[in-house]
Amino acid sequence: MTGSLNPHHAVYVGSFDPPTLGHLDIVERGAVIYDKITVGIGINPDKRPLFSPEERQQLLETLVANCPNVEVKCFQGLAVNFVKECGGGVMLRGLRTLTDVEAEFTMSLANRTLAVDIETVFLMASEKYTHISSSLIKQIAQLGGDVAEEKLKDFVPCQVVGPLIEKFALKTSAQEYRRTS
Repeated sequence: MTGSLNPHHAVYVGSFDPPTLGHLDIVERGAVIYDKITVGIGINPDKRPLFSPEERQQLLETLVANCPNVEVKCFQGLAVNFVKECGGGVMLRGLRTLTDVEAEFTMSLANRTLAVDIETVFLMASEKYTHISSSLIKQIAQLGGDVAEEKLKDFVPCQVVGPLIEKFALKTSAQEYRRTS
């Protein structure tokens, strides 16, 4: 861990499964405000993500390639510990709805108790991204049929559409194989 935390270095943590246009919006806007942004991909062993940590990291690195002050890392454990390990003094969070405000407020109070030297800063999602959620995206990819690929471009960056469609195609093939075996 670093000795002092840098208030000009923000860390944006999440599962990013999959990375969305909303996530990218927060990262790009944060990269204008802070000298350095670290995007932290949280690995929760109790969850079964669609994309592996390595796949999410690769997708995000591709998406932020035009932001020289942004790096992408994977982590396990508490987000505040990861922020400290990175040397960041700010935990950056995105807010979409009033429901997010309540949940994030509670989480920020807990994080403040765990790490008083880390500030939480909230960025409101751009209005065109407030409706985006990973569960909605997964539903469109899985059930959208022939129009899924075109519709997903309203929710995720173009670089994520192909891998997302492919994941559900593989999943469907595996399920069909199990049913016929």
